Amino acid sequence: MINKRRSSAVLIGLLAMTALIGPTPARAGDDNPETPAEPPKVELVLDVSGSMRARDIDGRSRISVAQQAFNEVVDALPDETQLGIRVLGATYKGDDKKQGCLDTQQIVPVGPVDRTQAKAAVATLRPTGFTPVGLALRSAAQDLGTGSTARRIVLITDGEDTCAPPDPCEVARELAAQGTKLVVDTLGLAPDEKVRRQLLCIAAATGGTYTAAQSADELTGRIKQLVDRARDTYTAAPTVVGGSAECDKAPLLGPGVYTDREAFSEHRWYRVPVRPGQELRASVSVALDRPVNRDYGVLLRATAPDGRELVRGVDAGSGRTDVVSAGLRWSAAEEEAAEEESASPSPTGTVTAQTVCLVVSNSFAPRPGTEATPGMPVELTIDVVAASPAPAGPDLGRGWALLLLLTLAGLVTGLLAGLLTRWWVATWREN
Repeated sequence: MINKRRSSAVLIGLLAMTALIGPTPARAGDDNPETPAEPPKVELVLDVSGSMRARDIDGRSRISVAQQAFNEVVDALPDETQLGIRVLGATYKGDDKKQGCLDTQQIVPVGPVDRTQAKAAVATLRPTGFTPVGLALRSAAQDLGTGSTARRIVLITDGEDTCAPPDPCEVARELAAQGTKLVVDTLGLAPDEKVRRQLLCIAAATGGTYTAAQSADELTGRIKQLVDRARDTYTAAPTVVGGSAECDKAPLLGPGVYTDREAFSEHRWYRVPVRPGQELRASVSVALDRPVNRDYGVLLRATAPDGRELVRGVDAGSGRTDVVSAGLRWSAAEEEAAEEESASPSPTGTVTAQTVCLVVSNSFAPRPGTEATPGMPVELTIDVVAASPAPAGPDLGRGWALLLLLTLAGLVTGLLAGLLTRWWVATWREN
């Protein structure tokens, strides 16, 4: 009976401590910290449509240059990388567009690389049909599956999608909005402005890059770089989080990197617990993955739960950048002095953390015809560290001391001005 009473007392004490400390915030990458890191996964998506026959890269056909680049990349591939290869426009030779726009196949499944198999599969490709880029991207995302780390698609094409819908740019936004931790890099083999804009849009929607390859060496080098990047970066992709329309219902976040989507002219709220003696540091970046009107801005504010603004950071743009960022830092030092009782230790020895509300706002406006959904890509970085107050500025005093100082300064300034004026007048009369 005594043991039961002691157990009950311990349980009640633990529950009370939890209530005082508050709910545990989510932390980036805490889904399963003991799971070993996944190997890097990459799928190369190659356009084998009829236009790849053009002989305008070093006097060779575009397809032959791409095949050579693939062979060199496969030979240099790190052993731990899991590679897949998907093609589009490679098999259907007819004129039925409906049929031709379904022409995409995975010729090498994603997995440990069999170099002989991969090179043989690419060597037999011959330029044939249509260009269903959007469908190929959606299928490549399914090939790579899901996981705790980001996966990479490298799209090599010489032309724009001839089969939309689905529009490849919309497919890229759709994949990004699903929180699949997927990055699409695009390589353009033709100096065409319309193709360039489409490939830029695809890359920007997923945080990838666009490159124009005008030679065999450029194409080979860039593919190798992107495959290596899958190994060297994105080992811990940002955690997907959904902000709220008000602070009370916002997700509670700990230090880490988070990704979200924000609609045009929207406010999204998040909460961060900050203990006495700690400092909150936060930054936000919003990517312009679609055409927007000029003159826009991003605002990051920290507020108290009652709505009082604590600090803000703002950045503005005029259409000359593809990312807008803002940051802030805030410490509870002044609040602690003013509200010493609320920050004092509780009977159990714990200190109550203060909840700070972070709100991300934007003043983006879509251009006519621009899709409003999904929202703009947002990356939020949060850290909570030991407070490091900024150096104090010169103190001129307060109250009567400040009034006396200002009076003396005025008298001295007036006296000096009078003397200088008298000297100048006297000198002017003599001359």
